[in-house]
Amino acid sequence: PTCPAMAAASGDRNATLKRCLDVLRDAKNDSEQFAALLLVTKAVKAGEVDAKTRRRIFDAIGFTFPNRLLTSRQPPAGCPEHTFRALGLTLLACFCTDPELAGHSQILNKIPTFNDILVSPCSPDSTSMIDDVYQCLSAIVATARGRRELVTKGTVSALCQAYLNGSYGSDRALTLLLGLLAVAEAKCWQRDTPCLLAVLSKLSHDFLKAEDMTKFELCEVLPHFIPLSPPLTQESQGCECLHRLYKGLADILGSKLSQSQRDPALKLAACLVQACGSEWIPAGSAGSKFLALLVNLACVEVRLTLEEPDPLEAEGKKEVVTACYVLIEMGIQECLREEKPLLEDVQKMQLMRIMEEAFGAVIFYLRQVIQEELQDPFIFASVRILGAWMAEETSSLKQEICELLPFLVHYAKKLFKEGSPAASLPQAELVSPEGSGLPQDALRFLLPGFCHLTAEDRPRDILISEGAPALLCEYFLRQWEVLTSEPTSLTLLTSTEMSLQTACGIFLNLVVTAPDLVRQDKTFSSLMDMLLKSLPLLLPQKDHLVLAANIATLGLMMARILASSAVLQGTPSAKEFFEATIRFLSQAHTTQADPDSGCLAVAVSPAYAGAWADMGELWFLGMQALASCVPLFPWLPQAILQARWLESISELLTRVAPASVDFELITAFQGVLVELARASKPCRDTILSHHGGEWANLYGMAALEQCLSEQ
Repeated sequence: PTCPAMAAASGDRNATLKRCLDVLRDAKNDSEQFAALLLVTKAVKAGEVDAKTRRRIFDAIGFTFPNRLLTSRQPPAGCPEHTFRALGLTLLACFCTDPELAGHSQILNKIPTFNDILVSPCSPDSTSMIDDVYQCLSAIVATARGRRELVTKGTVSALCQAYLNGSYGSDRALTLLLGLLAVAEAKCWQRDTPCLLAVLSKLSHDFLKAEDMTKFELCEVLPHFIPLSPPLTQESQGCECLHRLYKGLADILGSKLSQSQRDPALKLAACLVQACGSEWIPAGSAGSKFLALLVNLACVEVRLTLEEPDPLEAEGKKEVVTACYVLIEMGIQECLREEKPLLEDVQKMQLMRIMEEAFGAVIFYLRQVIQEELQDPFIFASVRILGAWMAEETSSLKQEICELLPFLVHYAKKLFKEGSPAASLPQAELVSPEGSGLPQDALRFLLPGFCHLTAEDRPRDILISEGAPALLCEYFLRQWEVLTSEPTSLTLLTSTEMSLQTACGIFLNLVVTAPDLVRQDKTFSSLMDMLLKSLPLLLPQKDHLVLAANIATLGLMMARILASSAVLQGTPSAKEFFEATIRFLSQAHTTQADPDSGCLAVAVSPAYAGAWADMGELWFLGMQALASCVPLFPWLPQAILQARWLESISELLTRVAPASVDFELITAFQGVLVELARASKPCRDTILSHHGGEWANLYGMAALEQCLSEQ
């Protein structure tokens, strides 16, 4: 039977609502008021309500009446049991069209009710109720507070269930999930991994099986369900999803496609690379061919787009090319991979040639960039990928890169000085859309390439003439502040530490190849001052040992050149730096029993062993630099005596089997010992009193023997 309370209001809606509100205002008791409220609800139910009328309704009844309707359990005679609940939801859906009301606590505390309705069995007469729930949720998603509440109150799980059930409105459930994942991906996956994996499983299954346009439509949807976090590779269900996505993409990209079909597929592949690297591509012939095809297609797309006169006019082109950059970067990494490579050597050589052509197009494009375009995130993405190429491929496109260096320095300087907000495309920075708000750090991606280039005359001269040393010094100081400030995310700290280490490498190149620049440019005096103060703070932190090695060695190398500067004239900071350096150099080696002979042998200290591959060369360079510093700083031998390093060296060389000490280590020790013996009688006497003459002869230290024998 037709429910009287659910019948549609007739006549002009606004006039009807006005009459209803008048009745409500004049109601003399609860019964009349309730009847008037039902009339208002029926009128709202009949269709759209303008903003002014909606506000009049809210001012008249507030949240009290819809709250009563939602909790009422007795429907009017002849009506379904959820009649009052449906009317309450209709009013809330009406209120939610006002953005201010959508984020109201009285709406947000109904989220559990909305969730319950979504996951309950749907009958034909409850579809309007579900429509109202989706309208409320759509409005809540549009508010920042609402999104947080939806995630914490279980709406992600409810939406996943609604979609997987395929019940009425399931397409809207998917749309809402996309909206939540776009702004709170990490939190959603953290709380509801099983539910989201189940949705991804269904989507990936549909993607693999589809043989019509649905396949390409799913290419647009799937990236939103691929998290930048472990579940995909750690869970068996996630691995199955990845395999289906790989097979589906292999089907697509192995076919003849139009531009509109290929672009979403490339973007999906890039999204998978961001999330999992190349782990989703299986080893073997089929996998290697697919990877090579993927990188090849990306390179072709970059060339075809960036070599055009107006390369990025077409809608969405920047996103596609940026996705191609992600695929090309994977190509670079795979071509360099030696352990369990996915690519064969022939494929690697072919891809390197193809990628070189793509980077020629990137350089061509960047040379056309005008000042007004520098804030464009796509420029950042282009500089970033070029930095990845420069870091690994040092001989290719040398002339073109040299010509582009002034632009790269200017661009990096502009972003650094302005602290440009992170507005980059998702593929340009491997971060979640929630973002960190950090400035775009172009220099971070250019540093490895600059490190290679400062070892060569022409590019080094260009970098110096463009003011790169001063910029790098400022950058170094800023990164040091980040490292030593309040606790930050581990990812950021690792990135910061790597940037500081690479900057040290650049400065070391300049110290060796351009000492006059170091001597004359005040930038390096400021850097020296900072190094003196930083090493004593850094060295006690054992997890920063490689960075400490870089700073100690760079400081010693610069001290040789800047020995006459005021900051090194026996100041407390200078003495603390050299004391820290002596500790760093003196604690690198120890003795351990040789398992074969049973004799004691020289070994790298346990504290240094894990990082020795990254810092061994720096230690030897630091020993050479310290030897050069001894005659320049009269107080330095005394500091070494106080540290009892000479006794430690003597004990080490006396106790171990000579065959266990390699020639490079003997040379390093001799270099320091000779300078100490020449510069300081107390040092010479200490060496002699600890049988220095004997072990100098035993280890073939001819220069030390001669020095000790002289009066």
